[in-house]
Amino acid sequence: MPGLHSTKDIQKNIKSFSPASLSTTSPATTLVELQPLMAHPNLPSDHDSIQRDKKEKGPVQPAPTTLQRTRARFLKGVSYFSGDMKAFGKWMEKQFLLLQLLDWVLRGAAQVMFVNNPLSGLIIFGGLILQNYWWALNGFVGTLAATISALILRQSRGAIAAGLYGYNGILVGLLMAVFSNAGDWYWWLLLPNIFMSMMCPIVSSALASINSRWDLPVFTLPFNILVCLHMVATGHFNHHFPQVLIEPRSELPNITWAEIDVAKLFMSVPVGIGQVYGCDNPWTGGIFIISLFISSPITCAHAVLGSAVGMVSGLALAAPFGDIYFGLWGYNCVLACIAIGGMFYALTWQVHLLAITCAFFCAYLGSAIANIMSNFGLPACTWPFCLSALTFLLLTTETKRIFKLPLAKVTYPEKNLGFFWKMKKQEKMEKAEKERKEKEEQQEAREKEIILNEKEKLRLELERMENSEESEGKNDETLVRDHTIEVEPQDTAGENNENNVTEVTLADYV
Repeated sequence: MPGLHSTKDIQKNIKSFSPASLSTTSPATTLVELQPLMAHPNLPSDHDSIQRDKKEKGPVQPAPTTLQRTRARFLKGVSYFSGDMKAFGKWMEKQFLLLQLLDWVLRGAAQVMFVNNPLSGLIIFGGLILQNYWWALNGFVGTLAATISALILRQSRGAIAAGLYGYNGILVGLLMAVFSNAGDWYWWLLLPNIFMSMMCPIVSSALASINSRWDLPVFTLPFNILVCLHMVATGHFNHHFPQVLIEPRSELPNITWAEIDVAKLFMSVPVGIGQVYGCDNPWTGGIFIISLFISSPITCAHAVLGSAVGMVSGLALAAPFGDIYFGLWGYNCVLACIAIGGMFYALTWQVHLLAITCAFFCAYLGSAIANIMSNFGLPACTWPFCLSALTFLLLTTETKRIFKLPLAKVTYPEKNLGFFWKMKKQEKMEKAEKERKEKEEQQEAREKEIILNEKEKLRLELERMENSEESEGKNDETLVRDHTIEVEPQDTAGENNENNVTEVTLADYV
């Protein structure tokens, strides 16, 4: 029947795709499958294997050009004295302890401005000598005492080598000499200087255990605490260690805008940078700018920008011109602008604007803190910088353009920026790989769905055809049965006729 024949053809076609049929009906296929088990008549030659290896390794990279080689050599040469001088630090690890100690002291002197560079530290000490020999000596003694104290306390050798336990010591030594009313070369001042400087690692370690919970640096908080402690403990009326008299403002300052000195106003920018170390000499501030530029141009630019912001803020708040010329409005803004502008945040234009905002906020906060602390006969120190920088480092935002670096990854702005770009590139690659995998999974899911749909259609077709076969078989059985019923009466009638004929024949015979 037509339905039966078509069903058998489909079943044959389906069976023809089975592995058994392939292995039994196609000898060529059998030979191909057994070919690897036989002797290899067509082995690949060495040339083919070399070509295949080259394809697997990818295209050959072109040789670098002369310009690229020159640029690489230049950058390598610059890295020997810029940045954190990593190669010099590795070489210094193999030297004897006194030479290492000198390197740590120089790095500690530069770390006040977030610079981990011994050459910058040497230049900074040169600027301090230009300002005042006695102050420079106290700064060196303070840095050395703080570093030795950290070694005695078995602090992290890496942090000591980076100068992170020396910068508070140099500030303590310098500012104790600056605020001393006993004059220069008062040798007894070295005793509290050494003691307070040796306390810096203890206070730093204690504060680090707290700030590390939020991944925040200690900044110059130990310096602020210890200097204020020394000044409150001694005061202005003291026989051994008298301090300068600091009083709150008691009258309205006489400000005449026509008397403003534009030259001194611009000179207040380098003076503000010098005031980070308590220096009011503009040449000293210029030397400090050079030391920053050698290590990090980004740090240098933000230092100048922060000092300018402090000067503008002083004019906006009608501060006495003398305070602005003296750089008192600039030094906290310098530190705040450096800290936010590429040091602890990866530098983008959003972070750059954030650093300027932090500098303005620090200037206002500095004026408020100075007015409050003057009532207690204390200077503002760097409290405004610490509070404003910590506030901005605790900032939370949903934008990815303001990225706070992990404290363990902070080095200098240029390297921080490279780390940020590398991380962004890795994220893009991971995102592209994830999207590719998702597309492959979706494609596989579509293919599986198509295969399942085809199988389901084939199964339904087979069921339909089997149902049609069963129905046709039932119809055939009914037809056969009806035909059988019709044939039986005819047979009985034929038998009756035969009997009748037989009877008639016998009767005639009788």
